[in-house]
Amino acid sequence: MARSASNQPAYAPAESGSAAASSSYVSSPAAVSPKAAASSSASPSAKKPAAGAGRRPPRARRMSLSLTHVDAWSVAKVTFLLSVAGAIIQIVAAALVWLLLNVVGVFDQVTQIVSSTGLDAGGFNLGDVFSLGTVLSVVTIFSIIGVVLFTLLATIIAWLYNVVSALVGGVHMTLGDD
Repeated sequence: MARSASNQPAYAPAESGSAAASSSYVSSPAAVSPKAAASSSASPSAKKPAAGAGRRPPRARRMSLSLTHVDAWSVAKVTFLLSVAGAIIQIVAAALVWLLLNVVGVFDQVTQIVSSTGLDAGGFNLGDVFSLGTVLSVVTIFSIIGVVLFTLLATIIAWLYNVVSALVGGVHMTLGDD
C-alpha cells in the first residue's frame, strides 16, 4: 500500500486534525488542493466516490486443462456400481410391468385369442409360460451379464484411452468461470 509524505497510508481514514477531516478518505496530501479542501468541507457527501466507480468488473477466469490419464481401476469400480444400479432398476421395472400386464388381463386375453384360432395345443396358458418367477429369472440373468459386460467394456476403453492419450497428449479443454 502506498504511503503519503505524512506516513499515513493512502486511502486511509483521515485524522481529525487534517485539512480534509470532513471527507471520509484522503488519497494523499499533495492530491488535495485548497479548492478541493474547501469544497469538501462545504459538502462532505459531494466528493465521496460513487459505489464501484473505480472498480472494473471481475473478469471471468479461464483454465486450460488436459485429460491425459484415466485410472482404469476407478473406472471399473464406478462402472460396476452404476451397472448394478441399472440392473436393479431393470429387475424392478420388469416386475412392475409384469404385474401391470397381469392386472390388466393381457395374459388371459392372449390365451383366449390363441385358443379361439384353433392353435390350442393342450391347454396353452401364456400366464404359465411367462410367470413372474420366469420373467424375473431371465431379467436377472441378463442384468448380471450386462453388469459384467459393461464393467469390462468400460475398463478396456479406459486402458485404450490411456494408450492413445500417451501418443497424442490427451483431451485438451478450457474451463471458464462465467
